[in-house]
Amino acid sequence: MWLLAYLAYLRLKIDAIILRMLIRLLSGGWIANPDTIHHLPSRDPQRRIKVHVYRPALKNSSRSGPGPVLINFHGSGFVIPAHGSDDEFCRQMSQRTNYTVLDVQYRLSPENPFPAAVHDTEDVLKWVLQQPALFDLSRVAVSGFSAGGTLALVAASTLFPPGTFRSVITFYPSTEGHLDPATLVAPEAGGRPIPVSTMRLFARCYIQTEVDSQDPRLIPSFADMALFPKNVLVITAGYDTLAAEGERFAKQLKKDARHHVVYKRMARCNHGWDKKARIGTHEWEQKNQAYDLAAEMLHL
Repeated sequence: MWLLAYLAYLRLKIDAIILRMLIRLLSGGWIANPDTIHHLPSRDPQRRIKVHVYRPALKNSSRSGPGPVLINFHGSGFVIPAHGSDDEFCRQMSQRTNYTVLDVQYRLSPENPFPAAVHDTEDVLKWVLQQPALFDLSRVAVSGFSAGGTLALVAASTLFPPGTFRSVITFYPSTEGHLDPATLVAPEAGGRPIPVSTMRLFARCYIQTEVDSQDPRLIPSFADMALFPKNVLVITAGYDTLAAEGERFAKQLKKDARHHVVYKRMARCNHGWDKKARIGTHEWEQKNQAYDLAAEMLHL
């Protein structure tokens, strides 16, 4: 039995390595320029969690003392090492608001399957919430892209008590991960949806043991809607097969009058379109609109 399990893992590992190499070749990799890098404690005493720190511009600082903080989680499919890919977003949010931004490098699968990424998310946020001298704990927000957006929603609803977070900002997340990728259809025809085979590989890498199919740490749409923060922003992309579920989640949350929910579909955009958008293109304009909405949410 152990041999079969090992061979199954080895196959996942090889497939993940190949996919990582292909994506790195296509993307050219990521170059991040944070103000500093911290290594925060985890529940494993032998391991630290790498975090890029982006500090707010002095001209935007309206008061001395602890300031608001945004904790961001990058996209990955829970497999792709893309820490640093949100560098522009993190820098913009730190410069356009008074928020310090922490960009978290959580563990990836298949080497570290569920719930490792969730544990890293929880550990970083616990550390933040124990730092009243550094951060204004009444203005703690979380954000994320793709798989990181899913982690942000999980953190904001399931891992901590209601009222812990002021806002959650999520870009093209998976909110209904139990659905068969082959059944998902993008709202707009065209573009380059994530291949079904890739989405299935992500799922096999991330979930390697029997789990509760309705665990809200996996599927945020199964969380009690009352647990989410008051302020929620959901950005989807027209060419993305994950868009429909993200929009269903936002519409369901919006029914609760206790929440201020903003959701917007960026037309004619692929999943992750903002990462390599070129100046002057349609994608660039849509990225600016999306980041404007994020900054506005943080100002609430």
